[in-house]
Amino acid sequence: FHGATFTKRAKEQDKTGAAAPKDAPAKGRKAVLFATCFVNYNNPGVGEAARLVLAHNGVETEVAYPGCCGMPFLEQGNIEKVAAQAEKVAKDMCAWIDKGYDIITLTASCGLMFKFEWPLILPDNEDVKKLSAATRDIDEYVVDIAKKEGLAPGLNPVEGGVTAHLACHARAQNMGAKSAEMMRLIPDLKLDVVERCSGHGGTFGVMKETFDVAMKVGKTASRNVAKTGNRYVTSDCPLAAKHLVHEIDTMGEPQPPAPHHPIEIMARAWGLIR
Repeated sequence: FHGATFTKRAKEQDKTGAAAPKDAPAKGRKAVLFATCFVNYNNPGVGEAARLVLAHNGVETEVAYPGCCGMPFLEQGNIEKVAAQAEKVAKDMCAWIDKGYDIITLTASCGLMFKFEWPLILPDNEDVKKLSAATRDIDEYVVDIAKKEGLAPGLNPVEGGVTAHLACHARAQNMGAKSAEMMRLIPDLKLDVVERCSGHGGTFGVMKETFDVAMKVGKTASRNVAKTGNRYVTSDCPLAAKHLVHEIDTMGEPQPPAPHHPIEIMARAWGLIR
């Protein structure tokens, strides 16, 4: 856990002007980033990188974290708790939609909840329906900017190569391989794609009772990642990337790849982070 959560760091970005929109092709867009539990508490660098990339492309951003999307409760079959979270969070996020903001999720599991799982659980809730229609994954959103307005110039090659793991929760959104599509915008990037399940499966990959099975499920994906020999491995689910790297480490590989979110690779290509 990080004491300086993403929501705290976002306030510092606002104070320093780091997240102020630049004069770039997408200027005029407004988006609110749903912090997500994992990014907010465990991996705030992903959120910081996302804001830097969007600001570099002219997008005004805000950060919101009204509560958990409920994915861990869904995995345990606690549908009532998921519904309660959906009602609470959707109401809060819809206030941003009414102010003209797009909704961006930073992890694929939360995007899947907003877009598909909540509408199945609460099909008559108007806030849930509105949020589902307005939500975009961060990679999906950057690709949309590239197609409609064009990206800010200055993307440079990322040395060492990247393996893009397409997380199950991203594939289930039926939006295409957006993380790979986004990173292909980086010139001269060696990019390999792995579509096999990492085995992490949310809480499944960290619970004592199921960890060994999770490692077994992810063995094929981990071998495929290791074969690429790339310096970085990314996943729309940051936990999946970490799980793959842990598995590769147990295989005795001399130098496992560094796990990253795809948006961090984009930020690196623009020189916004090191």
